[in-house]
Amino acid sequence: MEDPTNPVQPSQSAPASLKDRVESVLARIRPYIQSDGGDITLVAIREETGTAEVALHGACGSCPSSMATLKGGVERAMCEAVPEIKEVVTV
Repeated sequence: MEDPTNPVQPSQSAPASLKDRVESVLARIRPYIQSDGGDITLVAIREETGTAEVALHGACGSCPSSMATLKGGVERAMCEAVPEIKEVVTV
């Protein structure tokens, strides 16, 4: 029987945190980046600005196309999946 005084019922799970959702998107993208010899990791989330800060590693650090990948691929996927994120930047 449901308890109306308990906002989280036993059958409901708490929603994933913002960090968990961002990490989930990066986990889906990471194999594609790794296949080109690079990697991507989450550094910080600035909730007040909706910015996810990431670090690019390996081949991505010196690749001239890394900004196109970041903005056209990573940022697009991130903003679609996590509406709170408005921008993805490298640090």
